[in-house]
Amino acid sequence: MLSGDLFIGEERRAAASRFLAQDPALGAAIAEPGFAEAGERDVADACAAAEAAFEDYAARPLAERAAFLEAVASEIEALGDALIERAHRETGLPLARLQGERGRTTGQLRLFAKEVLEGGWQQLRIDTADAARTPPKPDLRLRTVPLGPVAVFGASNFPLAFSAAGGDTVSALAAGCTVVVKGHPAHPGTSELVASAFAAAIAKTGMPAGTFSLLQGTANAVGGALVADPRITAVGFTGSRGGGTALMKIAAARPVPIPVYAEMSAVNPVILLPHALKARGAALAQGFVGSLTMGAGQFCTNPGLLLAVAGADLDAFLSAAAGHVAGAAPQVMLTSGIHAAYVSGKAALARIATEVALAPEVADPTRGSAGLFTMTGAQLLADIGQAHEIFGATSLVVACTSLEELAGVLRALEGQLTATLHADPADHEAARKLLPILERKVGRILANGWPTGVEVTHAMVHGGPFPATSDGRTTSVGTLAIDRFLRPVSYQDIPDDLLPTALRGEGVAGVPVRVNGVRKL
Repeated sequence: MLSGDLFIGEERRAAASRFLAQDPALGAAIAEPGFAEAGERDVADACAAAEAAFEDYAARPLAERAAFLEAVASEIEALGDALIERAHRETGLPLARLQGERGRTTGQLRLFAKEVLEGGWQQLRIDTADAARTPPKPDLRLRTVPLGPVAVFGASNFPLAFSAAGGDTVSALAAGCTVVVKGHPAHPGTSELVASAFAAAIAKTGMPAGTFSLLQGTANAVGGALVADPRITAVGFTGSRGGGTALMKIAAARPVPIPVYAEMSAVNPVILLPHALKARGAALAQGFVGSLTMGAGQFCTNPGLLLAVAGADLDAFLSAAAGHVAGAAPQVMLTSGIHAAYVSGKAALARIATEVALAPEVADPTRGSAGLFTMTGAQLLADIGQAHEIFGATSLVVACTSLEELAGVLRALEGQLTATLHADPADHEAARKLLPILERKVGRILANGWPTGVEVTHAMVHGGPFPATSDGRTTSVGTLAIDRFLRPVSYQDIPDDLLPTALRGEGVAGVPVRVNGVRKL
């Protein structure tokens, strides 16, 4: 049973002002319950609870921290169909998609539990003293430590995997940070159910009450107050460029600025090299439109830009892609606001580019229809700002006069999450020349695939130079995401019995450590 209350540490708190969740498929409000609109006091109390819990939580043995993450995964699974059905009702996303997303969410929690136990993320280093050296060399030992309480903003398009129990939350908790989540108002009931799983896991594992809190609300002021609170030490955000940069400004203006790890905006260029385009243009057209229209195009890795050399092979590709786009059924979008922005963005693109195909429109404020447009490389280079994200199933195909012009377009683009090369062996020399350009522009380079899937693994990078993210040195998916919420501390000539256990002697067996420059287990 949903209450609509806030989760502030162990307290469940109501509020006089409440808002209703929406059912985008019906275009109507969900009558019960109303969800509490957090105010300034609620934000302050949640941050105080996170600060009060931080030192205790951070000091817990790694085995206990890992067991807590495992427990959260189990409690989410124990919610059963109620979680999936509520998420479906609030987002319009298919049940099968949400079942897969739940598996991704719990799998991610368990992956980080294993990562916590492995211990390599601590970056342990030991440089032993040398009293005979002139001047004497001190004993120096290094490990990473958690930053402190972290604010996490839920995303609209992934109500589970990028929200209350998403990658930002789990990587911060794995690092030893406490977390205050600002739930996305597009799926407040889903967030409350996940918060109840956290509460149950905290109780079962004996973690401090303020380890996790959930704030809800529709006002931007709630998020602003959360980022501005002096107890918050870092921010994780997935959303729009406008929202991310607004939080970055608040964080930078604080008396003590803090990092904002925001994943924001990308068009994720797909490059069709000539031999691949000639050999398999029809299959590429089908795969491209499938990737473009997946989930109504509401993926941050959606292929919003495609580049190829103009000619008969590109014309054939466009003809095949046009057929797939025209046959694509309208799909429910996450919110009426996202739908309105999509319609506006598609109309703006139609004014400057040539229409290739449009899927049938429907008179519905939440159902979006696919679109495909084209322009020349020269047109795009004259105003590279035309290559910006349209959050939905619309893409721009750029016909370049040569591979050299194509490379020029890539150089002119902003930072991206992904770039995809479709290349046959005969294209490899051309691809080799493009790789250094792409390495400077994106966080993940794909070959002969589609960018929409983001595997949760040790080697994944879901990030990229601005505006794909606020800090292109980081990732929000995969185990490297833990690094965002850690900082190094060096201990000089500290007596062994005062050192953290992992830094005593030559380290702990089984935990990676570098001793005098030599890596050991």
